[in-house]
Amino acid sequence: MSKPQSKRSVRVADQVRMEVADILARKCKDPRLQCVTVTDVEMNNDLHHARVYVSLLGQDANAEAVLKTLRGASGFVRSELGRRLDLRYTPEVTFWFDVSESRAATIERLLDDVLPVVEYGAACEAHADGAAGEQRNV
Repeated sequence: MSKPQSKRSVRVADQVRMEVADILARKCKDPRLQCVTVTDVEMNNDLHHARVYVSLLGQDANAEAVLKTLRGASGFVRSELGRRLDLRYTPEVTFWFDVSESRAATIERLLDDVLPVVEYGAACEAHADGAAGEQRNV
């Protein structure tokens, strides 16, 4: 999915995201899926494949078991999508973990190691005081 996405595929991806989230919340009875949040969907331009990115709300959930359950339920999710969407072809659904949250936490931790919060806060206050002083002199 490295090609730029068309406007239609972006619109369909947004609709698929909302529908998959609703299907997982209301139709799936498996308690392991109660902690799943749909974060993003990428569609290819021919709308035949949907890559659904999910994240887990609780840390107590076993990520591997949840992913296995989601992959097992992909046929059910696809059939529900076929009923809900007005598309010529119902897309194949694959589930992937969204790692952007963990990447953001790692980057934040690295930045905290390089520049402690106390120094960063003092630098921001000094910059704000300097900017306010410049505005008063003008």
